[in-house]
Order: sequence, then C-alpha cells, then structure tokens
Amino acid sequence: MKQEKNNTKKGLPESFRPLLWSYNFDTIDRDKHKKQIIVNTINYGDLKHWKWIQKEYGEKEIQRVLTKIPVTEMRKHVRKLVSLLFNIPESKFNYAQRGAH
Repeated sequence: MKQEKNNTKKGLPESFRPLLWSYNFDTIDRDKHKKQIIVNTINYGDLKHWKWIQKEYGEKEIQRVLTKIPVTEMRKHVRKLVSLLFNIPESKFNYAQRGAH
C-alpha cells in the first residue's frame, strides 16, 4: 500500500481535501483542528480515512471527541458503524435534552 504524502508537516494526506471542502485545506493543522477533522472524516470519509484518524488520534481520543459533540453533528446512517468500530455505546452519544416548555 502506497504511503500518501502530507501537504505539510502538520497537514493531512491529500485524500482528505474533499472531506474538508468547507475549510482552507492548506492551513489545516491536524492537532489544532482535530475535532473538525474527526467529525468530517466520520461523516464523509471511507474506511481508509477512518483507519487514518484511528492511527493518528487513537481510539480513546476519537471516543472523547464523538461523545462530546451533539449527536446531530454525525450523519444518522454512520452512528451505528461508529458505535461498533470505535467501541462507543450509542447511549454515550450526546443527545440534546428537550426543554420543558
């Protein structure tokens, strides 16, 4: 398997450019923009991208990020797979509480 070159020292592999279409890809820092990278990869990436973030950030950090964000930031059809691949019980996702009106 061919190693993909990063665009900068702290940048991402070029294959991530379409996943982060709404950001200036050339200025993305893999540490500083970790949340955006993980969320966009989960929502729009394929298994190759998912494996990269798991190797780069580790399962515990992915779990931490994905259980802190509102569950609505994740596309509904990926939640079950995220739960299985990253060992996150669906009950741990951050579901917004309904207000009492």
